[in-house]
Amino acid sequence: MKRGKLLNAPLSALVARMGHTDEITVCDAGLPIAAGPERIDLALMAGTPSLDTVLSALLTDLVVEKVIMASEIELISPDAHHALVAQIEAHALAQGKPIAVEYCLHEAFKARSHQSKAIVRSGEVTPYANIILCAGVAF
Repeated sequence: MKRGKLLNAPLSALVARMGHTDEITVCDAGLPIAAGPERIDLALMAGTPSLDTVLSALLTDLVVEKVIMASEIELISPDAHHALVAQIEAHALAQGKPIAVEYCLHEAFKARSHQSKAIVRSGEVTPYANIILCAGVAF
């Protein structure tokens, strides 16, 4: 049995395949997912698993150099925005490397998600609760 914290086989394999600047989108239950990127659907029901839970699992093994969020989250879902930023700041401290935070309009976010290696769908139902993780390097 795997020893690490990340036990989900598709997520673990995804993180292992990531190279510098590759991207993973972690999305809410409603983000449209285009054909192309691998789809890892973890949604069970509204709210389960939360975006926070999925992101926490991925961050146990992933070095991140930049994240991208839809700018609308700041106004429409400020509590979710604050929680995501806090989680990213904590991860930056833990990995010993800064993480840049960028914003774009939601329509541009959806288009950008098409270039992700994978889109991981959570059960999150908070508007605009989506994030793109851009991989860094561990050295």
